[in-house]
Amino acid sequence: MQGKLAELIKTHAGAGRVDWIGVRPERLAEVLPVSSARIVKDGLEGDHGRSGKRAVTLLQAEHLPAIAALAHRGAVTAELLRRNLVVSGINLTALRNHRFRMGEAELEITTPCAPCSRMEAALGPGGYNAMRGHGGWCAQVVSPGLVSIGDMVERV
Repeated sequence: MQGKLAELIKTHAGAGRVDWIGVRPERLAEVLPVSSARIVKDGLEGDHGRSGKRAVTLLQAEHLPAIAALAHRGAVTAELLRRNLVVSGINLTALRNHRFRMGEAELEITTPCAPCSRMEAALGPGGYNAMRGHGGWCAQVVSPGLVSIGDMVERV
């Protein structure tokens, strides 16, 4: 049974895709969408940055409609949610504690990216709770490189 579960954990329906990239020049600055960014050891170049296990933040594109519905909004944009990368087509939760490649970079998802109190202001009353369970993931950089919108996301 152990071997079967291990095989299931390694199997994905296909590669994912980088849909959106954003950087914040300073901690509370607005998020600036970009078409590509160099991922360095401490995160995306041009981003105010974090480091280590929280160097890069990722959000599942498929969660955007769920967040909008739970916040009672028509739509929610990636900029509003302040993550670095939005990915579609591959389950980020299934990549936790595994290495994956996007563009030239290799990352490893390390911990959930919990919503902060700023989501209440960004999404309105209940915004914090609308994000719970949908806030995305933090990742550490294993190997730096360029990432661009449209790049594939695959487990290594």
